[in-house]
Amino acid sequence: MPEIFANYIAGDWVNGAPVFEDRNPANGEVVGCFVKGTARDVEAAADAAARALPAWSAMSAPARGNILYKAAGILDGNFARVSADMTREEGKTLPEAKGEVRRTINILRYFAGEGSRLPGMLAPSERDRVHMFALRKPVGVVGLITPWNFPSAIPAWKLAPALICGNTVVLKPASAAPLSAWRIVEALHEAGVPKGVVNFVAGPGGELGHALVNAGPLRAVSFTGSCQVGNALHAEASQRRLRIQLEMGGKNPTIVLADADFPTAVENVVNAAFFSTGQKCTATSRAIVEDAVYDRFVAAVVERTKRLKVGDGMDPGIDIGPCVDQAQMETVLRYIEIGRQESGEPRCGGRRLAEGALAKGYFVEPTVFADVAEEHTIAREEIFGPVLAILRARDFEDALRMANNTPFGLSSSIQTSNLSRVFEYVYRAEAGLLTVNLPSAGVEYQLPFGGSKESSFGPKEQGQAALEFYSDYKTVYLKY
Repeated sequence: MPEIFANYIAGDWVNGAPVFEDRNPANGEVVGCFVKGTARDVEAAADAAARALPAWSAMSAPARGNILYKAAGILDGNFARVSADMTREEGKTLPEAKGEVRRTINILRYFAGEGSRLPGMLAPSERDRVHMFALRKPVGVVGLITPWNFPSAIPAWKLAPALICGNTVVLKPASAAPLSAWRIVEALHEAGVPKGVVNFVAGPGGELGHALVNAGPLRAVSFTGSCQVGNALHAEASQRRLRIQLEMGGKNPTIVLADADFPTAVENVVNAAFFSTGQKCTATSRAIVEDAVYDRFVAAVVERTKRLKVGDGMDPGIDIGPCVDQAQMETVLRYIEIGRQESGEPRCGGRRLAEGALAKGYFVEPTVFADVAEEHTIAREEIFGPVLAILRARDFEDALRMANNTPFGLSSSIQTSNLSRVFEYVYRAEAGLLTVNLPSAGVEYQLPFGGSKESSFGPKEQGQAALEFYSDYKTVYLKY
């Protein structure tokens, strides 16, 4: 009998019926069953958060930080189990899951430390004997809607700054991978977070997302997911003048110039395109390669891609796991067929893998298309899977133009040894996250994260920039 995971409302684990299954995309096995939350559950969670807000916001920020420290320690103590849970429910390899859980622990500790140094403002007055300063204050009840591709790190980087600023939260994770977020809430519960400060409701995104944005106590919502859902949330939130933060799609380029360190460029592109099964919002989906090294680069990427091992992420030596579910696999396969029609046969990959041990999973071969034109669909639309389109550029200027020729602007990368080209790229690339001689995917928690154009809306996440969304200012003028 699979374990049933309850919702968490007002400090209590709330069971009920019906439940939905959390399945392993590598073999179809049931990882666990989650109580299927309703709009009424969301309302109850938001009400509980509102009741808990006065006491939690009045608690000193260092005391709030102590609870985050304790939760991080609890996750650290359960590191192996939490990592395995992630691989089993989301499909990424166990080493990748371990890296994400470690990052989750570090995020909690980082923002716990922010509790002892929450910055305000101090400025001199033009008037005599007037002391002026501004204090941070919480926004209020915050709704967090998180995706399945980073099912632990993204909930952590929303939860931790929200809590350290004194807000109370309602967390709604993706139904495809809710257990990783549940483990964070479990750790916070064990760490002694007061009742109602953190609430967790799992279930269908459309119904619960609508209920959350329209919950009376809500004052802000942070969302990571698709552009379609993000735009719909923005329209609803704007009617209520809620604060909203959106992290959405990307069509991220990596520019490879002729003067790049060739083996490093190949490895960086393959890493960013295919690791985590290409299911990263910062993954490289377009490699834009200077003509002088184009043919050599295509051949090298194809050769390296063919050596990647696809399989169950729990098995040692596996590089690429499955797509998260059947719907995502079918989306990837549909784009591969579109690529065949517009760009020709892929240089490698292009098939569903269903032989032997892979028969019950959602596995797709890492796929490389070459000689892709800018107007082709696979060079324009986000696929969110292990598919790489390689485009030919005349020179740096042509490559930069092509890189910027997209409605998205999340991440972008360049591979070059020319310092002047690096700075041209840094100042002219139209993306919120830039990497140089590194994969386009792979960020740390100490600096702001977020995109431009249609990829993002609102203040940035992570680092001290996260505090701007989850707090407001109270300005004081004091005559003495």
